[in-house]
Amino acid sequence: MKIPCPLCGARDRREFYYMGTDDYLLRPSDNATEAELDNHLFLRDNPAGKTQDLWYHETGCGSWMVVSRNTITHEVYGAELVMERKKEAR
Repeated sequence: MKIPCPLCGARDRREFYYMGTDDYLLRPSDNATEAELDNHLFLRDNPAGKTQDLWYHETGCGSWMVVSRNTITHEVYGAELVMERKKEAR
C-alpha cells in the first residue's frame, strides 16, 4: 500500500507508523467524566470500509497525517497533515 505523504509524495506504508482512527484528535474536555475518558481511550469503532486514520511518517519527514482509506479494498483516497487540520479548526 502506498501512502501519499503531503510533503514527501507517495511512499510505501512500511515508512509509516499507524496510530488508529482520527478520533484520537477529538479529545474530551478537561472536565470529562471517567466514563468519557474511558470511552475515548479504550472503546474504538472498527468499521469496514472508508476510514480516516492517523499515521506518522517515521522514516520520512516526521509528520503526523490523517489518511483517508478503505479497509476493505485497501484503496487510499488521500492524506492531509494534522497540523493543517488543526489550523482550519481555529
